Amino acid sequence: MAKSRGFWKLKRAVWFVIPAVGLLLLLWQFLNTSKSTDLQTILQNLPTEISQSINNANSKQQKDTDVMARLEELTQQLLLKQEEQSREFERERRVLEKKINDLKPVPEDLTLREKLAYNFPYDPKSKFPAFIWQTWNGKQDDLATMANKMNWDEKNPGFVHEIFDEELIDAIVRHFYNRVPEIMEAYAALPTRILKVDFFKYLILLARGGVYADMDTVPLQPVPNWIPEALEPQEIGLIVGVEHDAAPNSNWRKNFVRRLQFGNWVVQTKPGHPALREIVAQITEITLQRKRENTLALNFRNDLNIMAWTGSGVWTDVIFTYLNDYIKSGVRSKTTWRDFHDIRRPKLVSDILVLPQFSLASPKVIENDDPRKKYYFVMHEGARFWKGAPKVEQ
Repeated sequence: MAKSRGFWKLKRAVWFVIPAVGLLLLLWQFLNTSKSTDLQTILQNLPTEISQSINNANSKQQKDTDVMARLEELTQQLLLKQEEQSREFERERRVLEKKINDLKPVPEDLTLREKLAYNFPYDPKSKFPAFIWQTWNGKQDDLATMANKMNWDEKNPGFVHEIFDEELIDAIVRHFYNRVPEIMEAYAALPTRILKVDFFKYLILLARGGVYADMDTVPLQPVPNWIPEALEPQEIGLIVGVEHDAAPNSNWRKNFVRRLQFGNWVVQTKPGHPALREIVAQITEITLQRKRENTLALNFRNDLNIMAWTGSGVWTDVIFTYLNDYIKSGVRSKTTWRDFHDIRRPKLVSDILVLPQFSLASPKVIENDDPRKKYYFVMHEGARFWKGAPKVEQ
């Protein structure tokens, strides 16, 4: 009985174990098959997922780059707008300051030179104004005048170019110098047109700066080319050319006031330059003295009389006086005519750029291989239209 009971237990266990093992085998096979399929699917999809991730990352990076670029563009626009507003505010401030100063009465105890400095201050770091001033007593629409204006305008696009007749010259002098009565009196007292034209050259340049050019000049190069590339315009306040440079042992006193003279048929300057202030003051004082002494009448067919009163003679003296004034020019050594004798290229002394004699009196025929060609700026015909003027105008 006991044996029979043990046999049945063993048989029952076998019947239980065999299905269980089969079930486990089936489960194991199912699991292995699923994992293999999933792994294969994952491996197949991996490049696509990686590519999508990279694309998503690139897209995000591109969006970030676009945002930063746009932000930088907006920042730049804002800065440019602020700079433009600052410049506009500065212009408005200067205009307002000028109007306020114009309303202020000039102190009565100022000297003539102090009045000129008060009304026309000098800023050495300012730019050369883009002005071209000329004078003419004939018709504004005659062919010669129009051709001259066209020559200067074609060489200098963007420059303001004005040609003044006698009536307009009188109006300009009244406009700028009505607060300096000595100037008005001296201008009115000058007995001939050539003296008034000479005086007006300095007056308009002192007040407004820019370029003055006689009507018998022909520009060969644009005005900005007058300054050598090695120099900065901020270093320069006045540009003049040598008019006459006497040869050794020559009888220069017959036709000139000084052995070396600076011309005034073409001058470029910044407004308020001290040399312009001084020439205006000296001509005013000379004229008023002559008026008091009743010696205004001279032979104005004689070039020397004009040179010494309003022309290149007194202009030369003023320039040398300026250069030899250390307080004004900063030049420690004595400056004489020898410093500009036979110069072959522009020479800067203090803030005055002196051009060679041939620069503002260039030849009519220029050869291509001429070594001076790059320094030929203006051709001067030297018409000397005052030669036919009467001795004196009362």
